[in-house]
Amino acid sequence: MARAVVSSPADPAIVAGRYTRPVATEQIARSLAFINWTVLAGLAAGSFLAAEVARRRTEATPGFVRFTALAAGVFAVLAAISDTALPVPGPDAPIVAAPAFAGPREGLLVALAVIAFLYAALVGRPRAAAVLGALGIVAGFGAIVVGAVGWAGGFPDAGPLLVELVALALSTGGVFAAMILGHWYLVTPKLPTQPLVLFAKLLLGVVGVQLVLFVVWLATGAGLGLPPFQPLVGPWAFFVWMRLLVGLVFPLVLSWAALQTARTRSMESATGLLYIDVGAIAVGTILASGLYFGAGLLV
Repeated sequence: MARAVVSSPADPAIVAGRYTRPVATEQIARSLAFINWTVLAGLAAGSFLAAEVARRRTEATPGFVRFTALAAGVFAVLAAISDTALPVPGPDAPIVAAPAFAGPREGLLVALAVIAFLYAALVGRPRAAAVLGALGIVAGFGAIVVGAVGWAGGFPDAGPLLVELVALALSTGGVFAAMILGHWYLVTPKLPTQPLVLFAKLLLGVVGVQLVLFVVWLATGAGLGLPPFQPLVGPWAFFVWMRLLVGLVFPLVLSWAALQTARTRSMESATGLLYIDVGAIAVGTILASGLYFGAGLLV
């Protein structure tokens, strides 16, 4: 996928249960900017998609759709600003320098911000909102596609990273929107349960897919080409286990619990669970992006 230097499976260092590829402290520090980009871009693209899903498929109020779109626009602005501060990856980085992709990536994030603000203003006009909704989804996830292709050095190497970044965006933006939706029930008591139930179902499905991907990535050695499940016992094992337990298993349980409480119209309980879910999924996103941009590990 990237220019990671990996040892062969027969390498004694790998057999002994450790990686031979050094990860410089400077490179780990540089990955923080990419982690920040992943979180902000994921929040922007994911929450805007959630707003359009709510408008098209649920009885959520226009106020919720408008607020979520505005939040997506703010996240997109912050992501575009953070994009301008991304450092040039060093020679030992697990990603490649892609200056030609920086302009399109930033442009798509700015486009998402503009579209999101217009969408919020025109959400009451179905035709305009439908067009802007489609354009915003393309712009948001288009930025993620450009990022993955540029940093991985093109297709097919970009495929696994693209899947990972899209899944992170769906979970991060989706749980944020679900938590905001939970608040709407506190001021709109007559709002039917269907919107929050649908969001909780979708969130549960996304986190479930991420858990499957985690197993697939480790089983196939994606990222560094390591032996199956080697990262579970290597020097990054603590962070890999944290990604699994705190960033995947815990959110899966919370999302399931939020779905059950939403079905029984215990909206305060569901909102509280989603609050915790936001934190757990954010931690998982930070860990997953940090392990990739800092060490080249896909989890």
